Amino acid sequence: MYESFYRLREAPFAITPDPRFLFHTRNHRDALAYLHYGIDQKKGILALTGEVGVGKTLVIRTLLGQLPRTVRTSIVMNARLSFRQLLYMALLDWDLQPPGRSRVDLLLTLQEFLIRMRQSNENAVLIIDEAQNLSEKSLEEFRLLSNLETADAKLLQIVLVGQTELKDKLNRHGLRQLRQRIPGIFDLSRLPDPAVQEYVDFRLQVASGGGVSGLFDDSALDEVCRTSNGIPRLINQLCDRALLIGFAKGQERIDGEIVHEAAQELGYLEDGTPHYSSVYREA
Repeated sequence: MYESFYRLREAPFAITPDPRFLFHTRNHRDALAYLHYGIDQKKGILALTGEVGVGKTLVIRTLLGQLPRTVRTSIVMNARLSFRQLLYMALLDWDLQPPGRSRVDLLLTLQEFLIRMRQSNENAVLIIDEAQNLSEKSLEEFRLLSNLETADAKLLQIVLVGQTELKDKLNRHGLRQLRQRIPGIFDLSRLPDPAVQEYVDFRLQVASGGGVSGLFDDSALDEVCRTSNGIPRLINQLCDRALLIGFAKGQERIDGEIVHEAAQELGYLEDGTPHYSSVYREA
């Protein structure tokens, strides 16, 4: 709606995980390096955690676009399912058709697939999103899957992606065997204030083909920093609403008052303080 008014080719602050809009902070680069290394070196189990809205899914989507063709990936989005249901969905994502849905059928199908992958020098990766919702029993089952290995490498790489609760769960005493198999848990952090300002300008430049910069003035960027607390999803929603308000008012640049008004409309402000309930409801 406001794109042509601000000389944009597309909406710059959509919350869909488009890899073109990944803003490479050092933390994000390190996250990708951690995942690439763990998959390439066949470490078995990796874990990526972070607060709601910090960009975990976007990092994963970017990773998928960077992996070589010799890596076959399967993504399971609903971690509230049972282990057997999760495994069945993973097999289907690999275009595998088990002869039945019993545990034995599923495991034999997986084992045969992994052996074929090994023989052709390929790598299999299973990514489980929202992994904080996995039960301890399911997590232990996935640990047992990591026992599928040769003398020098794991046949299956498992990437657990989840909110900060996942880190707490993995550190429980009952899951210590699983935790010992994870070469460090990578925690994706919020953006510091200087990075928030760069992030806003970066997305505007991507959405405009490099033609728009400085659309948000200093007071607007200060308000975005204060209200978003460095969470990219909040930044996107806040800036998108601010552009809509600015367009409705015919204002060519976004200032702090417009961002404040956007925060109020979105429910991010309550008695003058940041309020994050909306983003948690949408996560």
